[in-house]
Amino acid sequence: MPRRKKSDKKKSPIAVSVIAVAIVVLFLLRLYQIYEPLIRQNVFKNGISGPLSNGWGLTPLGSDLLSSLSYLVLSLAGIFVLIGFLRLHKWSWVLLMAWTGISLVISLVDTFYSHPNYAVMASNVIIAFALNIRDVQRLFGIRKDSDDSNL
Repeated sequence: MPRRKKSDKKKSPIAVSVIAVAIVVLFLLRLYQIYEPLIRQNVFKNGISGPLSNGWGLTPLGSDLLSSLSYLVLSLAGIFVLIGFLRLHKWSWVLLMAWTGISLVISLVDTFYSHPNYAVMASNVIIAFALNIRDVQRLFGIRKDSDDSNL
């Protein structure tokens, strides 16, 4: 039986896989957030019936359509970041860290003023901790030191 050749390719830390799974979970949650307001407004049954705005404000239908559109943009951006992250691009690490921080702040504000989304908060906390692991930072070129004596 022939033996497998060892690959010279360096294995990425398990945290990269954990982050990728968390991004996919966030994508699925965003998909739900796209469809839920549209189902609530019966857009799929009745179509867009009625005005989207009244004066300078939005109607409930307009607000739900805007909410769904914003979650659609977030979902597509998440896929874009996931592809860059799996290809180990430095910009994806930076963008994901900024996005996670902003999302955590928004989630904390939502916790105090409206309905919290604990699944999104948990995914963001996992991503934030995993992005700060030394091996992940070295893999993406964020941290340059090769020894741990500079702690």
